[in-house]
Amino acid sequence: MKDTLSPGLKHSFAYKVPVTKTVPHLYKESPELQAMPEVFATAFMIGLMEWTCVQLLGPHLDEGEGSVGVHVDVSHTAATPPGLTVTVEAECIEVRGPRAKFRLRAHDGVDEISAGTHDRFIVAWNRFERGLAPKREKNFEEAPA
Repeated sequence: MKDTLSPGLKHSFAYKVPVTKTVPHLYKESPELQAMPEVFATAFMIGLMEWTCVQLLGPHLDEGEGSVGVHVDVSHTAATPPGLTVTVEAECIEVRGPRAKFRLRAHDGVDEISAGTHDRFIVAWNRFERGLAPKREKNFEEAPA
C-alpha cells in the first residue's frame, strides 16, 4: 500500500440500474424473492458501494494488492426502480494499518437511498490465495463424486 492512501480522499461513481440488479434477480431459486417488486436490491447496492471504494483505493495500492470488504454498516431508505442512475459518493475517513474506512452516501437522482460506512482490508492477493487453499482443498475432498 502506498503512503498516498489517507483520510480525505474522495471518489464518486454513477451506475444506471438495470432490471438485472433488482430483488427478483438475487436468487432465481427463491420464490419469495421472485414475488418482490423490481427495485434495486440492497445486496446489489452494497456491491456498488464496494465497487466505488475499490475504485478509490486502486491508485493507492501496490502491484499485486487488492482489498476485501470486512464490514458494512449502511441504511437502505428509499426504493429505486430500474432506469434511474445511482451515484455513490465515498470518502476515506480512516486508515489504520491495512484497514481503510469509508463514509458512503448513495442517491438515485430523486432521493438519498443510503448512507453509512464500509471497511476494507488491503491484502496481497498471493497471500490471500494461499490462505484460501486449505478451504478449497477441503471443499474438493468433500464434494460428491
